[in-house]
Amino acid sequence: MTQFWFISAPLYSHTDWGGFIKTAQELQSRGHDVLWISGAAIQGAVEGAGIQFRAIRETGWLWPPPPVPDLSTILPQEAVMLRYKRALDTWLSEDIVGDAVQALIDLAAEIGKPNVILTDPFLSASALAAEKLDVPLVVCGWPAQGDLNETFLFPVQRTLGTDSQQRLARLCERFGLQGVNFSHGPTPSIISPHLHICYFTRGWYIADEMTLLPQNLFVGGISTPPKDAPPDWLTAIPESAPIALITLGSVFTGDLGFFSWSAQAAAREGFIPLVVIGWNPVEPDKKAQLVAALPKTTRLLNWVPFDHVLPRTKLMIHHGGMGTTHAAVLHGLPQIAVPHAADQRVQARRLSQARVGLNLTAHDVRHGMLWEGVKALSKDTKVQQTAYDLRAEMASLGGVARAADALEKMKIPK
Repeated sequence: MTQFWFISAPLYSHTDWGGFIKTAQELQSRGHDVLWISGAAIQGAVEGAGIQFRAIRETGWLWPPPPVPDLSTILPQEAVMLRYKRALDTWLSEDIVGDAVQALIDLAAEIGKPNVILTDPFLSASALAAEKLDVPLVVCGWPAQGDLNETFLFPVQRTLGTDSQQRLARLCERFGLQGVNFSHGPTPSIISPHLHICYFTRGWYIADEMTLLPQNLFVGGISTPPKDAPPDWLTAIPESAPIALITLGSVFTGDLGFFSWSAQAAAREGFIPLVVIGWNPVEPDKKAQLVAALPKTTRLLNWVPFDHVLPRTKLMIHHGGMGTTHAAVLHGLPQIAVPHAADQRVQARRLSQARVGLNLTAHDVRHGMLWEGVKALSKDTKVQQTAYDLRAEMASLGGVARAADALEKMKIPK
């Protein structure tokens, strides 16, 4: 029996990445000792998935980030620098990353170190702690890629790259490390020398013209039929009625205009809009305004079970989160992504390059392009066939069962 630690930021979306928590479930079903480690905020969700959980005092992920200042009062180049620096601070703030590394070291001293650490792809503390504990690191949900060519970087990227190198060097010095689980190019990132599990196809990433390293394993994914009964509100919708699922995931849920514009565009083309706004609090007056702006056929919900809803869905309009994008691909759905932050822009670009949907900007949405996009995708049989073909290719790669096979075959130091 192998002991696996799964470590993530304390955000529900960071348990996904297309199959992260499902990989934990698969390993546990095979009799392995699986422990999920994160902040207490996601304990209920992880334990609800049947995985043993241990809360630590710090994960190294800065959340929530500091309030965004009024960018209209500063020069454009300063605003760009601020956005990049906020992103860097999220995953590589020295004090909290150092505290998280020590928390993981302390946990290993208390309960014994694992055989393997599997990590959220942006959690620096996992990479540093794995080296300190002399444990193999596996990155789940993001490919290992060659270093960026510094000549193609923007000046702001070079500046922040130097900053990140210096932060990482100080953390390595503090813990007596070499940084073996990080790239050493102009913009450091977490890279396992052992294994990266990617829950898409190789072709999903090749369109980015990145150099994919040999430790990548592309396992795709397989949609699973639900084991429980569908919710009553779903069975009340006639089977013949086409559904458009509209969501911003679990974090970036405050863009109420996105929900109303998307629902109006979907309803205009004959879809039943399912608007999923998450559990983040919405002020009563703003929610009332949203309800008033939604078409009468809309179902407004906080959460939906994808296993039940997606087989009945014909179109998804979303933010480009990796888990949401992956779920749409698994079910062969045309999709429209309107990215709001971080890696969402990457996923939106990739789904457009894969010809399974559209990548729209906030500017596009404000100028009525959502309706044009919904109208086009609802009638484009080529996109629908491409989405179906990608679904079949994803399933052929084996999903989390293949990921678990690879983990069981890893050479683990005694």
